[in-house]
Order: sequence, then structure tokens, then C-alpha cells
Amino acid sequence: MRHSGTLPSCVAALTTAPSVEAAKRLVRNLVERRLIACGTVLPGAVSSYWWQGAVVDEEEVVVVLKTTAARWAELAGALPALHPYEVPELIALPVVAGHGPYLEWVSRETGGRPKAGGRRRGGKRKE
Repeated sequence: MRHSGTLPSCVAALTTAPSVEAAKRLVRNLVERRLIACGTVLPGAVSSYWWQGAVVDEEEVVVVLKTTAARWAELAGALPALHPYEVPELIALPVVAGHGPYLEWVSRETGGRPKAGGRRRGGKRKE
């Protein structure tokens, strides 16, 4: 299923971090730069991978970064310098469909122009 051409082209990017604190710092920096609209920090992951000739098992934090395809190149260029890892994971997953107002919000928040007031994603949480 593909979204209509009228909806923004969005990307969900994945990275990992060594701690919740490091992930939160990274997300905050990327949001402030408007390279992402939102970053979701998901602690409790365990990654196994080859590093310097040995298999390593590490506790990590998964971070989901929401941005637009138009901002991807800037995000990919900026993240390595901000990331605590020597070789940070950064992969992009195309968003092929989504809730229109949310995708529009992602586009607005990464467009480089400040939003006038209000809370994220258009207002107060539903009760």
C-alpha cells in the first residue's frame, strides 16, 4: 500500500545508543536542529554483533527517528558526529502509508520554521 502523492514522504530511521541518557541527548539535538520531528527511545534491547574480531553482546537502547525523505541526507550527515559510537547504526525505512495528520506534522516540524504554540502533534493528549 502506497500513500497518496499529496502526503509527505516520510522516513523512520533506526539507530542504537549505549544508554537512555545518550539516546535522549542525541534525540534532543536532532529535534532542536529540526532534522527529525520526533525520536522515540526504547530501552532494553540486546544486540549481538561482530566488533574488532569478536562477537559482542551488548545492552543497547533502540531509537526510532521520524523525519522526511527531504531531510534524510542532512540527518545521515549530522548523526555520526553527534553519536557516541565509532560506527553508529543508521538505517532508513520508508514510510509507505500513515495517518495523514501525523505525516503532515512530521513534515511541518522538520521544515525549519517554528510552530506557533501548542503541544506536539497538535495538542493535548486525549483523556
